[in-house]
Amino acid sequence: MITATTISYVVFTLFALLVLSSVVVIVPQRKAFIVERLGKYLATLTPGLHFLIPFIDRVRYKHSLKEQAVDVNPQTCITKDNVSIEVDGVLYFQVVDPTKASYGIEDYRFASIQIAQTTMRSVVGRLELDKTFEERETINGSIVEAVDKASEPWGVKITRYEVKNITPPVSIREAMEKQMRAEREKRAIIAESEGTMQAKINVAEGDKQEAIKKSEGEKLKRINEAQGRASEIEALAIATGNGLKIIATAMDTPNGREAVSLRIAEQYLQEFGKLAQKNNTMILPANLTDLTGVLASARKVLEFSQPVVENGKTKN
Repeated sequence: MITATTISYVVFTLFALLVLSSVVVIVPQRKAFIVERLGKYLATLTPGLHFLIPFIDRVRYKHSLKEQAVDVNPQTCITKDNVSIEVDGVLYFQVVDPTKASYGIEDYRFASIQIAQTTMRSVVGRLELDKTFEERETINGSIVEAVDKASEPWGVKITRYEVKNITPPVSIREAMEKQMRAEREKRAIIAESEGTMQAKINVAEGDKQEAIKKSEGEKLKRINEAQGRASEIEALAIATGNGLKIIATAMDTPNGREAVSLRIAEQYLQEFGKLAQKNNTMILPANLTDLTGVLASARKVLEFSQPVVENGKTKN
């Protein structure tokens, strides 16, 4: 059975806990509490243990000093070339002044998102559809600059903004896909034609190099043949000269002239025999039977070629 003493004890305990909770305040790390005394700003409590006056001091606002991210809902934007697209993103911000964040504006989250959306519509309206996909950094930078400037009195620092999705209408997406497909086909045709052109250039260059090499080879061949013929003629002339010198020396020996005459007659008959083998018709010299006449003629030639010495002087 519950007695009055027990009830009084329970009531006193609850009252003590209530008073204790209003007196002792523990602020976690990266948090900031705004304390009001009788409805008026008193202080900003930093992380740690703090004591308040019961029923007079009150924790009115609690702020996180961490960087926060909020989604910016998709919104319809009209580009410079009058195309409606839906754009959404993520806004990153951080409370740097808890007092301003408490009393500067009612809801800094909502206000930051609204400014981000209006700035996004303004920036996208200055860009054509194709540029919106290329100028994401420009869009992000413009939104961060505009929202950060507006949120400065609120004690909020805008760190960055990221565009997540840019969604054009279905008809525009189909047209873009056709354009991209046509562009890919164009690049493929260009690449193929460039490959064919390069192949023809390579073949022509190969034919050119082959012709040059052949001409250089033919040139070297002719030079070598000419040098060989020149060497042959030179060697033959040297051999002939040496032979004539030997004959001239032999003629000065006893019976030398008779031996030379006999050799000439022998060669004459050999060459005449060759002529008879090669031709069906022959022209016979009038004095063919007079071999002595042939030898006499050869002797006269040899005597004419020998120098004549008169009075100790040589005459030709």
